[in-house]
Amino acid sequence: MTRRVGLSARRIFGVLSAVALFASVSACGALGGSGSEDKPAEAAAPGKVEKAKITLGLIPVLDVASVHVAIKKGYFKEEGLEVEVKTIQGGAAAIPGLIDGSLDITFGNWVSFFLAESKGAAKGVDGLKLVSDGYQAKPEMFLILSKSDSAVKSPKDLEGKTIAINTFKNIAELTAKATLEANNVDVSKVTFKEFPFPDMEAAVQNGTVDAAFMVEPFISKAQRVSGQITVLDAASGPTDGIPIAGYGTTGKFANENPNTVKAFQRAMAKGQRDAADRPTVEPLLVEYAKVDKETAGLVHFGEYPTTLDATRLQRVSNLMRTYGLLENDFDVKPMLVSSEG
Repeated sequence: MTRRVGLSARRIFGVLSAVALFASVSACGALGGSGSEDKPAEAAAPGKVEKAKITLGLIPVLDVASVHVAIKKGYFKEEGLEVEVKTIQGGAAAIPGLIDGSLDITFGNWVSFFLAESKGAAKGVDGLKLVSDGYQAKPEMFLILSKSDSAVKSPKDLEGKTIAINTFKNIAELTAKATLEANNVDVSKVTFKEFPFPDMEAAVQNGTVDAAFMVEPFISKAQRVSGQITVLDAASGPTDGIPIAGYGTTGKFANENPNTVKAFQRAMAKGQRDAADRPTVEPLLVEYAKVDKETAGLVHFGEYPTTLDATRLQRVSNLMRTYGLLENDFDVKPMLVSSEG
């Protein structure tokens, strides 16, 4: 593909390094079940899981609602799995946990996964294999917000300012820079600073940062409680409808626990399907994301794909190449496992 990186973009992304700290996700197995050909995938009889209790890395955001749906409805239990949730700050930060075994599977953004795999960060554990799709962008679910009385009201106002993101070298940084550049902003003059999503609203209000890249339900809370305003929709223009994140493990875990991975995939396929139902998700946001009922009723939903699709995910890799996060073209297909049934 053609690489259209300007001088500013080269300067911005020329500092990529220490990729071994990033990326996450993977696992062999398929979204379909294993069973006889005349049975639907969900009805297939699963093999006995090798590891009945798994540790799953999650961020307390709307993106992972499908996991909480699957737990609440007993989908994991039906597959012989018990899920222990461990809170992480972002997909990039979860990679060391996958490598050292403190996480069996983790949620994370595609940018971190692809970047780590392209650099061989997880070679010691047989690389990264994608397990389940998680979330895909829709309008108003990836927003850069500022204070209501701030001088920062448009993308151009962000030059020379500081923006909070949850972790570096991830989907937030990529989409922010892509959309800022599309709005004629010199991204070399923008500073990014790491903050956990739950802390971003306060950081904007007290002036620690000028703006913050937020996701739901934190967007709706910041707008409703603090009156923060939208400066830029980072899921627009070059990033409209972009795949965001998913789940995975190391190749080592997938190879040693194939039935466990397949059981996880089956439960997730059901959870992804049910997460599209807003009345099912809203009460769970109050529980795991710790937002009030009113805020939960205002959040903007993205999409919860039920299958992994190489063509869709390749778009992320291509965008990374365009903006310099990848030095060479990167084919995501070897990281995916074809679904059965």
